[in-house]
Amino acid sequence: MKIGELAERTGVAARLIRYYEQQGLLEADRLPNGYRTYTDEHVEQVGRIAGLVQSGIPTRLVRALLEAEAACATEAAACSREVAALLAAELDGLEKRIACLVRSRDTIRQVLAAQDR
Repeated sequence: MKIGELAERTGVAARLIRYYEQQGLLEADRLPNGYRTYTDEHVEQVGRIAGLVQSGIPTRLVRALLEAEAACATEAAACSREVAALLAAELDGLEKRIACLVRSRDTIRQVLAAQDR
């Protein structure tokens, strides 16, 4: 599939998909004419990248996280101390954002439940 179809299927703008490529987060295959071509695997990958970026993780850490996930899949999980420190700091921020989102979700549920009564 071409970049336009990937964008449509993922809800991620083609411009942003190109940015993901520039940041080393995504690698497209190329046709002889130079056009990018994508597979269903790319659809899942773009969705994962977009979700991580939308959750507030900077692209430099997204790349490290994706590499760590790939390493864990092969049971060879290892990273430099520097990357581990960055991921640990990001984990703390994620935990705080998750707690905030859970509180917001619970409040919304309470409000909606009260509305239904």
